[in-house]
Amino acid sequence: MKTIFIFLLMFVFAVSIFAEWKKEQGMKYNKLTKEEEQVIINKGTEEPFSGKYANNKEKGMYTCKRCDAPLFRSDDKFDSFCGWPSFDDEITGAVKRVPDADGMRTEILCANCGAHLGHVFEGEGFTAKNIRHCVNSISMNFIPADNAKTEKAYFAGGCFWGVEYYFQNKDGVLSTTVGYMGDYVKKPTYEQVCSGKTGLVESIEVEYDPEKINYEELAKLFFEIHDPTQEDGQGNDIGEQYLSMMFFIDSGQKRIAEKLIKILESKGYKIATKIEKKSNFWEAEDYHQDYYIKNGGTPYCHVYTKRF
Repeated sequence: MKTIFIFLLMFVFAVSIFAEWKKEQGMKYNKLTKEEEQVIINKGTEEPFSGKYANNKEKGMYTCKRCDAPLFRSDDKFDSFCGWPSFDDEITGAVKRVPDADGMRTEILCANCGAHLGHVFEGEGFTAKNIRHCVNSISMNFIPADNAKTEKAYFAGGCFWGVEYYFQNKDGVLSTTVGYMGDYVKKPTYEQVCSGKTGLVESIEVEYDPEKINYEELAKLFFEIHDPTQEDGQGNDIGEQYLSMMFFIDSGQKRIAEKLIKILESKGYKIATKIEKKSNFWEAEDYHQDYYIKNGGTPYCHVYTKRF
């Protein structure tokens, strides 16, 4: 009986390894040099201060050397003087954490292809987020901001925690930021906006890859994760700061927003969503960013409802 049990364990392990191999064969990976394989595949570490991105100050995006998946933004990079690039945040869903083989550290991998990136540390106090992703330069490529193929969209649909939750889980979305839209108060605080007397609206900035998802798909998602017919807020969140709104950057986004509203109205919905040109977007306090990722759970006031 013991022999049979061991055999079954070995068989299951072999099947899982084969399945992972088949998965990898279906992905198109970039060709790596021997030095890159040593770090990315064999989980090695480049010498400190030897990587070309350790002191890089340019604006842009860092992507996986093996599969080109977006990993980190330059806005989240900081000087830790450790000899390797350091980031206090990652693009949502881009990095996977696993216990390191040494039993003490936490390894970080590209969530898309499993490439070894480095390690993550918490509690060091370098930044307000108190997190350091210590990454090998050789595991990444860098795309300057001028060359990055990204676009942005802005929406407001009640409590920005719930709106962000759904956009973060959409393929093609690179990053999300919650904040307040409006010109009436400069650098507003959450308490000011909650008063309902600022004229500002809880909003979200969505940065996305136009080669993977377009504005119309994002706008359709927006209409399906909140109630666009409610005129005074969302659910129990009542007030001008919780209104349903779309903020267009250009005439193309405006036309798409107007088209989708007409489609919904033809289906019998009385749409309350307002369409306005984007004004100042003020980033909300750090404790509001990635709320459900940090605190767990799911939105209580946003539910997905198919409308298109």
